[in-house]
Amino acid sequence: MSYENKKSAVSRSPLKAAPLRYAGQSLDEEIQRVAEDDIFIYIMAASMAIGFAIYEWLRWYLKTPPHPVVVTIFAAIVLVYTVRKVVLAIRKLKTLRMARDGERVVGQFLEGLRENGYRVLHDIVGDNFNIDHLLIGPKGIFTIETKTMSKPARGKPEIDYDGTQILVNGFKPERDPVVQAKAQAHWIKELVKELTGKSITVRPAVVYPGWFINQTQKTGRPDVWVLNPKALATFIDNSDGVMSDEDVRSFHAHLSRYVRNTER
Repeated sequence: MSYENKKSAVSRSPLKAAPLRYAGQSLDEEIQRVAEDDIFIYIMAASMAIGFAIYEWLRWYLKTPPHPVVVTIFAAIVLVYTVRKVVLAIRKLKTLRMARDGERVVGQFLEGLRENGYRVLHDIVGDNFNIDHLLIGPKGIFTIETKTMSKPARGKPEIDYDGTQILVNGFKPERDPVVQAKAQAHWIKELVKELTGKSITVRPAVVYPGWFINQTQKTGRPDVWVLNPKALATFIDNSDGVMSDEDVRSFHAHLSRYVRNTER
């Protein structure tokens, strides 16, 4: 029996663990879902309706009992509904792709911090949420939420942050990124405690690629950093956190194992 025949009978993966997730993986998965579920199925429905209408017209042309008007009305209704759904799905895909590309840009920037002793994990999946990036290094552990938004056609793309509230061109976001970032940091803190038995401080950050961040807080240090990705390295360097190389390796190993296990 050849090796190919043997391995088809009894085989297993040569990989001991699943690969780590990459930046923007959840968004890639959502993009694929939208493309398959929210576009393809409607295009197929419209094609079937149009095909049915053509069939009825052929029956009429061939002098068989036709019902072209009824079928054409039905096909028109399906077509209008499909076009509407596809247009909405295309808009959603555009937003998702922009968000994915933003996460990848930030992820690539964070990868450059490895030479400074940092370890990076991307797209950590929790219950009905995900953490875009996790940075573990000499200054501690940081959760990083990426918000990629279209810039206004006119004016300066500006975000105001007073230490508690974010305003994007003067408007509050639908979902509060500060609350979201705090929740993510707390979840990682509890996860690290569960995995290692150690209680550590996790600092949350929200980054807006391509936007100018106007820090309006007068005194004190905010619980959540809100900044442009280019300023992130400086903020981390100025942090007063301290973590030993041993802890960096330990936390990274435990969290990496958790990410791999959740992928099974």
